[in-house]
Amino acid sequence: MQKQRPKHLELAKIRLPIPGIVSILHRVSGVVLFFSLPLLIYLLSGSLNSEQSFESYRTIISHPLMKLILLGLLWAYLHHVCAGIRFLLLDMHKGLELATARATAKAVLYVSLLLTVVLGVSLW
Repeated sequence: MQKQRPKHLELAKIRLPIPGIVSILHRVSGVVLFFSLPLLIYLLSGSLNSEQSFESYRTIISHPLMKLILLGLLWAYLHHVCAGIRFLLLDMHKGLELATARATAKAVLYVSLLLTVVLGVSLW
């Protein structure tokens, strides 16, 4: 007997659980960090070349849009690290129960946002 499958999915009605959201954000943050490497390398080289290039680096960094971009990259890095630690623990078969998996996923979201706020305020 064949199963009746829907002909189209209603994506607005599908809700991912918190661990699924953390997993997708982990992948997205990894892609964002990978594609931001040229910008970060440019900024690093600009700060190390000469005194004039350091001054141009400071003017680039002082722009509010650039600060916002760097704050987003800071969140991406912190989320990627926190979720990566969670996934390493899951690979070691720690926290596989449903309640624990949900709790660790929520902890990843809260810790990455909290660290972003703390470091972002201190760096802004």
